[in-house]
Amino acid sequence: MAILIGDTAPDFTLESTEGTIHFHDFIEGSWAVLFSHPKNYTPVCTTELGYTAKLKDEFAKRGVKVLGLSVDKIEDHAGWAKDIEETQGSALNFPLLADTQGEVARKYDMIHPNADNTLTVRSLFVIGPDKKVKLKIEYPASTGRNFDEILRVIDSLQLTAKHQVATPVNWMNGEDVIIVPAVSNEVAKDKFPGGWKEVKPYLRIVPQPQG
Repeated sequence: MAILIGDTAPDFTLESTEGTIHFHDFIEGSWAVLFSHPKNYTPVCTTELGYTAKLKDEFAKRGVKVLGLSVDKIEDHAGWAKDIEETQGSALNFPLLADTQGEVARKYDMIHPNADNTLTVRSLFVIGPDKKVKLKIEYPASTGRNFDEILRVIDSLQLTAKHQVATPVNWMNGEDVIIVPAVSNEVAKDKFPGGWKEVKPYLRIVPQPQG
């Protein structure tokens, strides 16, 4: 059965390039990004892992832990990691899981028979501190993911989890947001004392809350 947004992210224990990972323990109290790769030594994945490594500080300041996953053996990861550093200019600095039996790939529905019976598709999950899936994205093997977009979505998820707002199309951190319809005008006066712009009764624009 497919994992849906709002589901509890399945727990697992796997070996990684940084030791044994007990997933729910690993993410305790943090946000997490879990993303899969069809196979080691593939060109698109090499660029993705290198770029993700360069974003280490960006993920850290958002309290996000990153995990990569491949169905290849742990001993095969070391050679690929050297290639990533050589070609992308950044060393692997987050755990890369070795899902050799496809256990996690099956739990997270990362293997699609219509694409390939053994290789994972390029799946990505954002998981909250409550261990619930907040975002899932799938790309074909030929298309690299946009990790700047992943950071943007995490900014939105963290903001909207704390305040009763939603983020509009193409929103970037620091821009105006929308008061959710569940918040009445009476309640909104207390929550947003600076006021808002009412485009329509259901579309109320307000500066992004701070803190």
